Amino acid sequence: MNAARERFARESYDDVGMRDIAGDVGVDAALVSRYFGSKEDLFVNVLDSCDNGAELMAGDRADFGHRIAHEVVFEGKSESKLKGLLILLRSIGSAKAMELVQRTGNERFFNPFAAWVGGHDAAPRARLAAAFIMGMAVSREITGGFSLTPDQCERMADRMAAILQDIIDG
Repeated sequence: MNAARERFARESYDDVGMRDIAGDVGVDAALVSRYFGSKEDLFVNVLDSCDNGAELMAGDRADFGHRIAHEVVFEGKSESKLKGLLILLRSIGSAKAMELVQRTGNERFFNPFAAWVGGHDAAPRARLAAAFIMGMAVSREITGGFSLTPDQCERMADRMAAILQDIIDG
């Protein structure tokens, strides 16, 4: 699983073969297929093993904005989250990978997140919140941080928290 996650984070879905993954760990490709099934099955397992956003729903709704803004602005990047993001970004060019990402993304993240958000327009609000969070996280990683003073980061986190809470509260 680790070898597959590493490989899919470095290369596009279409460029990764079962033999490549098996070779990374020194086993025969048939053994990988025996335990994980097809390349599609292995890819879905890799997607499942990456951060699925469960921490978004792990806390109280009342402090969602503050909790998530603080994480995005101040907490260090998680290697697991970055690998998951790389896998998603590398999947864009493959029709098969995008189909799998979209299906698993809806089943395992967006639908549960929308149910957690609840209320009127839960699905659009969940999508807005996820897009805002992802956009801020990608911005942080692409630029190597926000390049702001600690006071500016505090103000940005406060604004982000208010926006996110407004989205969640509807």
